[in-house]
Amino acid sequence: MNAKAKLIVVVGPTASGKTSLAVLLGKKFNGEVISADSRQVYKGMNLGSGKVTKKEMEGVPHHLLDVADPKRTFTASHFARLGRKAITGIVKRGKTPIVCGGTGFYIRALVDGIVIPDAKPNPKLRKKLEKMSVNELFEILKSKDPERASTIDPKNPRRLIRALEIIDALGKVPELKKHPLPYPTLFIGIAREKETLKALIEKRLKARIKLGMLSEIKRLHTQGVSWKKLESFGLEYRYGALFLQKKIDKETFMRELTKQIFDYAKRQMTWFRPDTRIHWIKKPAEAEKLVKKFLS
Repeated sequence: MNAKAKLIVVVGPTASGKTSLAVLLGKKFNGEVISADSRQVYKGMNLGSGKVTKKEMEGVPHHLLDVADPKRTFTASHFARLGRKAITGIVKRGKTPIVCGGTGFYIRALVDGIVIPDAKPNPKLRKKLEKMSVNELFEILKSKDPERASTIDPKNPRRLIRALEIIDALGKVPELKKHPLPYPTLFIGIAREKETLKALIEKRLKARIKLGMLSEIKRLHTQGVSWKKLESFGLEYRYGALFLQKKIDKETFMRELTKQIFDYAKRQMTWFRPDTRIHWIKKPAEAEKLVKKFLS
């Protein structure tokens, strides 16, 4: 451990401006960014996941983008392992690691060192659970592990099935052990008014569609990612896949997707709000002030 090393974590709901803030802090304070997003880890999932572009990076190195094959499963354990490796490298280079993202469970797995129980896939159980609707799966999880149910995407069958699979393998709700990172950590959260966030979500979705988000989803399917797998990624990929299969029309696609993204943003805030370590800011200048004081 480098005695001088310190860690910055930037969190907040989707479309709140986390990426641009992390880049700003990276430029100003000699930092490198570690993306904490459960879909940006996958190759080829760019527009649908809101992945930062080379231009948007403004020369600030980014890590944990495009590290996984969308045809394969990538877990919070994988993320924590790769994240720790990236942080070690950044610290060795004498730079400041900046973890930035909205996947709260990934951030906790990395920063707080939550040890996620290793449960092997159970094909028999999965087959049984896959026949159930997302509502049924969510209700079962709620009854078995209310805490995990409060943070999970209730429309994501892949995550719901995995959570139930772990409980089944252990015979009980797993007790989470912690091995936190050994660095002083500053948590910064971006606060947005409800209506402002709604407008940002709508604007960003329209821009992504214009840039070819649906073509991206079609290309992933052509490359061998099944419709079922695409739907399991949730939000843009779920509704994009449903639209491309002609299961929903364009109007339903836009309406439902916008609503689901906003609901997801609310769930993210439900996850982050109780964390008393987070300093909530409204302007980048507030974040700069906090970081300057923290690093001095």
